[in-house]
Amino acid sequence: MSIWKKDISLEILNQQSANTLVEHVGIEITEVGDDYIKGTMPVDHRTHQPMGILHGGASVVLAETLGSIAGNCAVSDKRACVGLDINANHISKVQSGHVTGIAKALHIGRATQVWEIKLYSDSGKLTCVSRLTLAVIDIA
Repeated sequence: MSIWKKDISLEILNQQSANTLVEHVGIEITEVGDDYIKGTMPVDHRTHQPMGILHGGASVVLAETLGSIAGNCAVSDKRACVGLDINANHISKVQSGHVTGIAKALHIGRATQVWEIKLYSDSGKLTCVSRLTLAVIDIA
């Protein structure tokens, strides 16, 4: 059973990121399941830190992007989700290729949501684990 309260498609989700940080660093939503959203981000000159490995902040950008998109798809049209808190544990380094993130809800409540986002290298190695708390606000 799907947790989504909006009609969503990969095309719509990716179009919403035009002219944003998400587009600038090359994040792409690649899959939507009944209870998760998956996306990728290149590991290249845009996302490296000076030592030539994936910047921890770039990992957090991917995690918050996936969790925020998922959160906003899990509320009605009269509500929205905004970031309240995020943390990340960086597990292993990545030098090139892509990282793929999967956002899954831990809690979807009336006032808050909590999402776990795990990032993996192209070889399937866990690179980062993040927890994102979203505030659910009225927009109508």
